[in-house]
Amino acid sequence: MHLQIKQANIGYNKTLISNANAELKLGDVCLLIGNNGVGKTTLIKSILHQIPLLAGEILINNKNVKNLSVQEIAENIAIVFSKSVVPQHYTVQDLISLGKYIYYPFYFELKKEDREEVLHIIEELDLRQYKDTLLKNLSDGNLQKAFIGRAITQNAPVIILDEPTTHLDEKNKIIILKTLRKLAKEQNKLILFSSHDWRLAKEFADKIWYVKNTRLYTGIVEDILLRHNELTNASLFQINENFVAPYIVAPQVYKEMLYSLLQKNFQKDLSSLRFELKNNFWIITKDYHQYQCESFEEIVDYIKNIH
Repeated sequence: MHLQIKQANIGYNKTLISNANAELKLGDVCLLIGNNGVGKTTLIKSILHQIPLLAGEILINNKNVKNLSVQEIAENIAIVFSKSVVPQHYTVQDLISLGKYIYYPFYFELKKEDREEVLHIIEELDLRQYKDTLLKNLSDGNLQKAFIGRAITQNAPVIILDEPTTHLDEKNKIIILKTLRKLAKEQNKLILFSSHDWRLAKEFADKIWYVKNTRLYTGIVEDILLRHNELTNASLFQINENFVAPYIVAPQVYKEMLYSLLQKNFQKDLSSLRFELKNNFWIITKDYHQYQCESFEEIVDYIKNIH
């Protein structure tokens, strides 16, 4: 087992996560989720031994992280934080090349194979056209991808990313998550990343670490999602107390979108209605009568007319 957390209390002056036990092996992709302020970043910093544990231990390859030097931690773990200091006069290629310098003094030139690897990663991350662009001139999304590229070139067995897809559009989120999963499976890396976008991330993760009420729940993605209804239940989106939901038959993401739309627009009981998505049309049933809607706008208009 490559990363182990044993009976750990994690926090600063007070415990944010208590009696945490978890383990990941090389090749695993793990999603770390939880509400703001529950201790996700603190957990990551504890793995890096930037914050000492209040109790318990964290092991990397059977070695306690508190006994590892900064160099040893860098050789074992590459890290990307959501907020990183941007070297203003560096280009994309300069930044991604930095990952190699944990193995060389800064006055050394990179070997030919190192430079080729850097260029390959730039291609993988769809950054070729920005190779010589100054970091200060990049969009937030491309800047984040460049920092992830630096972590990849570090060639550490473990890569930890704190909210790596925060500033990315859907296309670039998928590029990043596909690249991370490919690294895990083809190069036997352990990938741990935090994200609020669990619906997209779950397609790429094998396991979930879920922080809730000072506890760390761990397991296979599907097991954790099924055991914690609040992660998939559309009632997460409720904003008014007078709304009573109808019965909805649809794939989860459509179900959530419809639920969100209805509870924003109608503060009343809609339990007499049944919605079913068929062939891209919403079939609404009320008192054995059916009505077909092609768009969410039509649904809102229809309900306003019948109630």
